[in-house]
Amino acid sequence: MQPLLLLLALILLPGAKAGKIIGGQEARPHSHPYMAYLQVGSPEDLTSCGGFLVREDFVMTAAHCWGSVINVTLGAHNIRRLERTQQRISVLRAIPHPGYDQQTFLNDIMLLQLRNRIRRNRVVRPVALPNAGEKLRPGALCTVAGWGRVSLDRRTDRLQEAQLRVQSDRKCSRRFSTYSSQTEICVGDPRQRKVAFKHLEEWEEDLHTAYTYAASSWRRGILVAPWCVTIKLKALSPMETAKELLRKSSPGS
Repeated sequence: MQPLLLLLALILLPGAKAGKIIGGQEARPHSHPYMAYLQVGSPEDLTSCGGFLVREDFVMTAAHCWGSVINVTLGAHNIRRLERTQQRISVLRAIPHPGYDQQTFLNDIMLLQLRNRIRRNRVVRPVALPNAGEKLRPGALCTVAGWGRVSLDRRTDRLQEAQLRVQSDRKCSRRFSTYSSQTEICVGDPRQRKVAFKHLEEWEEDLHTAYTYAASSWRRGILVAPWCVTIKLKALSPMETAKELLRKSSPGS
């Protein structure tokens, strides 16, 4: 089975203290050149989110990461160091999904238009976008990637990754009553304690279930990026794609 890459933005959900990847390892520097690190708010009240580059002037992230001031760092491996590869660009405008629900976090997705286009090179380049309507089969192997905690008491500033498998809609529906196969996806490895998740409060539950999902409710788990893509960057999607959102955001549309 050809490996797939699950783009995990490790986006901080309201009330969460940090995103996490458990049981993974440090990614090879700049092996995910589309990953973006977001700083939201003022220096006195700063929060962090993740995202990924979908075009030279657009980053995709979660709608709950909205803020009046957002700065994006691309080309980073260690987000606490001033690496020569990094490009820091402010956000010109934020375009949340028109159906975003702040209570349920349904359609928790947002595009950020960058003030300047990125300088495209080997460590900064957009991810290929998926085709609408295509779905991943259970068992497909994915790799999650992002920054954050690697345990309850330890965090890392270097990009992390871990391999997980797509789980069946039936398994997800049985575990989560509000699960929707149209907008959500379950990934994990039931045989290993290898998960990516959001809440310190969910530590025991997430390790026991050993899989995670694209949550429409922050109280129960993780918000992941909306698709898996092959290592050749041919993307597959269970939800509305970034291409459609980009089309809607273009002048004259």
